[in-house]
Amino acid sequence: MFQLPFPVRDANAGSGTKDLGDLPEWDLSDLYSGEDAPELAADLAWLETECAAFAADYEGKLHTLDADGFLTCVHRNEAISTKAGRIMSFAGLRYYQLTVDGGRAKFMSDCQEKITNFTTPLVFFTLELNRLDDDKLTAMFAENAELARYKPVFDRIRAMKPYQLSDEMEKFLHDLGVVGDAWEKLFDETIAGLEFVVDGEELTIEGTLNLLTEQDRSKREAAAHELAHVFGENIKTFARVHNTQAKEKEVIDRWRKMPTAQTGRHLSNDVEPEVVEALRNAVVAAYPRLSHRYYELKRKWLGLDRMQVWDRNAPLPMEDTKTVGWTAARDIVMEAYNAFDPRMGDIAQPFFDRGWIDAGVKPGKAPGAFAHPTVTEVHPYVMLNYLGKPRDVMTLAHELGHGVHQVLAADQGEMLSSTPLTLAETASVFGEMLTFRKMLEKAKSPAERKVMLAGKVEDMINTVVRQIAFYDFECKLHAARRQGELTPEDINDLWMSVQAESLGPSFDFMEGYETFWAYIPHFVHSPFYVYAYAFGDGLVNALYAAYEAAPDGFQDKYFDLLKAGGSKHHKELLAPFGLDATDPSFWDKGLSMIEGFIDELEAMEE
Repeated sequence: MFQLPFPVRDANAGSGTKDLGDLPEWDLSDLYSGEDAPELAADLAWLETECAAFAADYEGKLHTLDADGFLTCVHRNEAISTKAGRIMSFAGLRYYQLTVDGGRAKFMSDCQEKITNFTTPLVFFTLELNRLDDDKLTAMFAENAELARYKPVFDRIRAMKPYQLSDEMEKFLHDLGVVGDAWEKLFDETIAGLEFVVDGEELTIEGTLNLLTEQDRSKREAAAHELAHVFGENIKTFARVHNTQAKEKEVIDRWRKMPTAQTGRHLSNDVEPEVVEALRNAVVAAYPRLSHRYYELKRKWLGLDRMQVWDRNAPLPMEDTKTVGWTAARDIVMEAYNAFDPRMGDIAQPFFDRGWIDAGVKPGKAPGAFAHPTVTEVHPYVMLNYLGKPRDVMTLAHELGHGVHQVLAADQGEMLSSTPLTLAETASVFGEMLTFRKMLEKAKSPAERKVMLAGKVEDMINTVVRQIAFYDFECKLHAARRQGELTPEDINDLWMSVQAESLGPSFDFMEGYETFWAYIPHFVHSPFYVYAYAFGDGLVNALYAAYEAAPDGFQDKYFDLLKAGGSKHHKELLAPFGLDATDPSFWDKGLSMIEGFIDELEAMEE
């Protein structure tokens, strides 16, 4: 595919941030050259025609197909998914670059509506697939090896069989999905449009959250109070979004007879509920050994009688707060990736060279960071809000890990490349660990090593403890919503019920902190997604321990794991490393690495 020599700069984008260098921006032309691209119009027209033809050719007839005919049907379905995914990736990425732009929002909504309308006749496919006899499918798999390759996809679809509704109801819910998406868009646009003023400076939410990591405590405090003030002014909107989304989920779950609010997520993740419960219980039991113990250490380092919430991510007093420029961040991450395996560096390099990363903080840009796989015939795109903090370097390593994973899994094809969330965080967290270990090797003094270890422990606490606390908050939120409408105060109380437990006795909580649930996007976009972070961190800690214990041949096994995408269950993928996530003691292995780092930090105090 032809690549422009330099990324095309969006007309609304800035030219980089002071002291950070020239930050890269997306070149989306590998998807389409623009909203009016003839290729986009042609793809929409093809999609409309092919969806209608697919329904005419196969609706009511899946049970009559032989193995070869069924494979043709699957390939056609996969081609439709690819085309729709390409269109929505382009529309969505442009929107996230500037969520406050009405034209981009309309374009994305129009594309979504068209694709929803085109694909509604295809709802029959999964419904009829679930009505096929097990023996018939088994016989077809035995007859056609290429068809058998898709068995993991069919298994995940058929896991929904007990919760399937009538064909008419499923089509109705498919059409209604556009309405649910509108609430997500309201959330995104509200968050992106929030304005904060700290010490006379107007900031976006990203810029304000970034102040919580400033060395100047008064600036951290001012930022925390401003966040609370702005969230408080908008809390009714956020409560309405959460109430509506949770109620919609409750209605659909009730009609489907899902036993819990979490069941749908576990099914889509291809993970057993008892495995998630074992993870959750192991982390909660470890709160005193992890977050409580670490934050007590940090309280002493900061010279405080009590920790306040704006001290949670504060730099240490001895920490060098210099800004890490973009070129330096790129070099740090690439050195770590290449040191692990040059193949990893080769996959990561084009992200920097070809406009696959959008790094700058800009007004109206979506907050946070992500790696979007787009479709397997193109490549992923990474979004950052890079501000030059050491944590931003780790975020780059994290999202680039996702990108490498997505590139490697793409050979599986559209239906098999998508990795269940339980394994989706593996490469990202592993990329962070590689980068951290490489930086730790270069520590010039015990004080520098201490700062780096403390930073890593905080990142791991944020990934494990904080995300499991988020998961508990969501469980409580959805359970409470089933009993009736929740006021903003109700949701605030649920949030605070998990915060004190997870952060520990060293903290006081300022007035207004009870609203800080409002800005977490996962609660709105992907209910119960958050446990995947803790799952990934625990899994990677165990993987890294296996790498240290037996480095020979590890890279090849690791690449095989990433290349598998969604073609294998986590139990099968971890077996070559001698690991088993269904073993309750598995999670203690991962948590012990965090404990070991805290042990080392405590030893430095003696």
